[in-house]
Amino acid sequence: MVEPAVSAVVGSIRNLAVQETTLLCGVIGEAGFLKDELQRLQGFLKDADTKRRSGSESAALWVSQLRDAAYEAENVLEEVDYMKKRNRLKKGFVGAISRYARLPSDLIALHKVGNEIQRIRRKVREIYDTAIRLKILDLGNTELDKGHVEDESLQLQDHGLMVQNFEDVTVVGFEDDQKEIVEKLTEKDNELSVVSIVGMGGAGKTTLARKICTSDKIKQHFDTIAWVTVSQKFRGVDLLKGIMKQIMGGRDEGAEIGQMQEYELGKKIQGFLTDRRYLVVLDDVWTTDTWNQINRVVKVFPDANNGSRVMVTTRKTDVAHHIEMPTHVHELKLLDGQRSWELFSGKSLPSYKRSLIQNIDEFEELGRKLARKCNGLPLALAILGGYLSKNLNLEAWSDILQGWASTENGHMMGAILARSYSDLPDHYLKSCFLCLTVFPEDYSISVKKLIELWIAEGFIPPITRATQEQTARKYVSDLAQRCLVQVVRQSEALGIEEIRVHDILRDWCVEQARFAGFLDVIDNTAGYVGESSSNIMVSYRSSFQNYCDGGNLTTATPNIRTLAGFSLPSFPLPKLRFLRVLHIEESSLINFCRAISGCIHLRYLRLHRCEHVTLPSSIGQFLYLQTIDLRGTKLESALPTSVWDIPTLRHVYLRRGFSAPRNRPQKELQSLYLDVADEDTKYFETEDMVAFLGQMTKLTTLYLDVTPLPTETIHLLAKMIFLVEVDLVQFKLLDKLPESQLLPQGLRILRLLANTIKEDPMPILEKLPCLVELALSGYQGQTMFCSAQGFPRLQKLLLGDFSIEEWRMEVEAMPRLSLLTFVACRNMKKLPEGLLHLPSLKEVRLVLMNLNPKDDVTWKKLNEKGCKVMN
Repeated sequence: MVEPAVSAVVGSIRNLAVQETTLLCGVIGEAGFLKDELQRLQGFLKDADTKRRSGSESAALWVSQLRDAAYEAENVLEEVDYMKKRNRLKKGFVGAISRYARLPSDLIALHKVGNEIQRIRRKVREIYDTAIRLKILDLGNTELDKGHVEDESLQLQDHGLMVQNFEDVTVVGFEDDQKEIVEKLTEKDNELSVVSIVGMGGAGKTTLARKICTSDKIKQHFDTIAWVTVSQKFRGVDLLKGIMKQIMGGRDEGAEIGQMQEYELGKKIQGFLTDRRYLVVLDDVWTTDTWNQINRVVKVFPDANNGSRVMVTTRKTDVAHHIEMPTHVHELKLLDGQRSWELFSGKSLPSYKRSLIQNIDEFEELGRKLARKCNGLPLALAILGGYLSKNLNLEAWSDILQGWASTENGHMMGAILARSYSDLPDHYLKSCFLCLTVFPEDYSISVKKLIELWIAEGFIPPITRATQEQTARKYVSDLAQRCLVQVVRQSEALGIEEIRVHDILRDWCVEQARFAGFLDVIDNTAGYVGESSSNIMVSYRSSFQNYCDGGNLTTATPNIRTLAGFSLPSFPLPKLRFLRVLHIEESSLINFCRAISGCIHLRYLRLHRCEHVTLPSSIGQFLYLQTIDLRGTKLESALPTSVWDIPTLRHVYLRRGFSAPRNRPQKELQSLYLDVADEDTKYFETEDMVAFLGQMTKLTTLYLDVTPLPTETIHLLAKMIFLVEVDLVQFKLLDKLPESQLLPQGLRILRLLANTIKEDPMPILEKLPCLVELALSGYQGQTMFCSAQGFPRLQKLLLGDFSIEEWRMEVEAMPRLSLLTFVACRNMKKLPEGLLHLPSLKEVRLVLMNLNPKDDVTWKKLNEKGCKVMN
């Protein structure tokens, strides 16, 4: 399974050499020959890797040497490319000379590179000769790996809009369990109690718990629902922060919560929950002291005798019984034959494919036998079914059944996972899948961040008529369809937004990534202590998780390309010359500025809640940098303005400690997040901000928190035709919004906050055809109007600080609205009658409002219709 590790980099070299050979001057021929030789050797990878996995040490050494040579080649070719990019950016007389002549320094560098390429070519030829001499390669049976995506037409679809109900692996077989647990959670006993779901790994505990929490009966019964994943390694303060964020809501509280101590968190949670009927879910609890850890400083979960509940999922019965309060333990049994078939057939023979399948009876006969082989384990049934849905071939199904004997004796899951992994269509998707091991166990992975990481790593191929982001979203969807990832959160607006990897699947994935030399996971709690599982295949990627010995990070290979770290002790980063990806969370970094000052290859820099960070003034020379995310990290000194000189920036996320860019065209930016502290606003000249934003025509995501925002900003949206998500906070005064045809027509999420909006914004915004989520504040008019067919796709609407006394809406307005929130709309004396005509409305939330349910007829009628009104 080493193929992805080598194929990805060889493919990258192929693209680089093809695109940039005209820049190599005297070494153009050498670079071209090197590219051809590496591409030829890539065709032998599958054959050599097969021999390696069968135990051939010579094949293992050969593959390792080829991988090392490929990385060296990419590094040296990129250095020349970098030199050319740097010269193009030079200004004035020196810049003109650099562009049209060869300076002595450039000639010296080119000479060095030429010698280096010749050295690598000799090395590659020796690798080839060795393979022939030792008969590692089968020259008569070589399949070139072209590395392309097989079905290019699939890339034309916008997978951000393809919302499929992945979470509904339909709790097939758990209907009775779901009904019993829901009844226990909602029973009339008002004393605070616990419901525990106990079952083996892969039995479907988390899936069932999520289905319960999203059911209408549970959402209507409880005022507040919070979910935290505990895992084997946890800190009580982190669990409290997770609960706090969910019950308080809103992204503005994120930074404040991050600074809170354990006692303050506990008191705030306790105070908030005291007056509410709540359900808190503790998912994947491993130890009996978890409850005590959460409540050791403050009794976090108050018993207000109002029917509040705690739900626990665990593999261990003693954990379920340990909590000292009334507890109901529900043991989740494995599925019987019929229910196994229902789950399996739903994945392997989905309804939308059945009409196209010939010999469906034969498929069902084989399928029932295969389903029985999974021994009632839902995870095995789902993954095998997902794999077979991509292989609707009777012979393939029969072969699996005939070869099942080799999967007995506890190796069933491993064999199913290995088959599913091997079936991934190309090395790009395999690399993307193995890359998920970068993140710790039970980590909720943001799809947006994951896509940025995949692109920076070079795992997303260039596809005709599709962006890399569209291709990456297709990959996420494909992995979800195959049940290789679990969907944590999805929305109508953005599709799949968060995923996670099941523990069992992740353990297998970590082992394969380490064996392949793709990535080393170093985790004290899991027994990974930094030794690669192969003495030959040293990894060029490392992820440090739950790691105690910060000093040993310096032992990482000096050629490392990807470094990730989560909750690490204070440690010094070593000099990492060839680093391309750096992702660090909640860690203290020593000598960070010195460590990355020469990282010219860096493409991805994400520091989340890190300390002691200073960025080098030379960051403007990182000419490949695509993503820089410093949200939650307080810089020791201001962000160097040279960052805006980087022409390749695609995603920028900054919170405080930076000044407004001046005359820095950033036409390639796709995501811009700027959260400006009050003390920084003096550095933001209105003209500079407007001019800077006016050049960004490729933005898909825009978040600006600047008080006050220049009024002209709202009119700049007309140039940003690709915008999907917009947050603008906060205007002082908006007389009128631009006409709807001047706003991005693909806009799906809009959050617009102002002190004062003079004219009714609804007649303009209701014409946006794709708008799914809308939050507005500051409208000071007395009446508001929504027409029939207005807001055709809107599902969530928040209105804050509106002075309206009357809201008139025609029948057939907002046909898909399901959640409506009013915040501090104090002039409203009663709920609008028009709400009764919204066919999809399920929940109305009232925050800081003065309405009285006893005197409000609409309130009562909404409740009678099954729409929950929360005050």
